[in-house]
Amino acid sequence: MDWVASFFGGGAVKKAVQKKRTTTDFGGRLREKRLAKQITLRKFATMIGVSSTYLSQVEQGRYDPPTADRVRQIAEILGEDVDLWIGLADRVPEDMEEIVKEHPKEMPELMRAARGLTPEQFAKLQQTIGRMRAKVK
Repeated sequence: MDWVASFFGGGAVKKAVQKKRTTTDFGGRLREKRLAKQITLRKFATMIGVSSTYLSQVEQGRYDPPTADRVRQIAEILGEDVDLWIGLADRVPEDMEEIVKEHPKEMPELMRAARGLTPEQFAKLQQTIGRMRAKVK
């Protein structure tokens, strides 16, 4: 499922180019981080419950990145930020799908409104939402 691409739209060629970039970016980063931790391909494959052949193909960008659950496991083993890795894999965190289903009108509007914000603006938005949630409790 490519929820983000379908949500924001885009042509078939754009999606194909984006998909190729995603698979190589993810695989290359995975290989780089795995080697930095001095974990062999075979050992890492065993740790995440896949074959070493499959993992090698993912690292080379020949296979799509794995599911969000497996990406979460990879990020945790590597000591990396889970959400960043899920995004790098062009996956959507499970909880995000649920939130959008709970608020099918509001969430797309919020995401569109937030499009183009700077990191500082996102931080302020998160703080504001945090304060709003604290008042509700």
